[in-house]
Amino acid sequence: MTSSSNERKQRKIRTGIVVSDKMDKTVVVEVSRTVLHPVYKKFVRRRKRFMAHDEDNRCRIGDEVMIVETRPLSRHKNWRVQKIVKEAALPGGAA
Repeated sequence: MTSSSNERKQRKIRTGIVVSDKMDKTVVVEVSRTVLHPVYKKFVRRRKRFMAHDEDNRCRIGDEVMIVETRPLSRHKNWRVQKIVKEAALPGGAA
């Protein structure tokens, strides 16, 4: 074993919006980014949906969360919720 094998690689971190929380301990997070179109030179919005592990079921639809890449937890889950950046406003205007 070399000393470099003991070091952990930098994990990918993404920030997105929770679009579904119907599963137990799992949320679907949509991450949007803008890219420059190679031909038309216009900014285009790209989005991708990730399934992320939410151990305490704290996330709700509309929350902005930070997710971090982790080992495979199931067939589709390779991410887990690291923290809730901003909670969604409750319906009805209540804070």
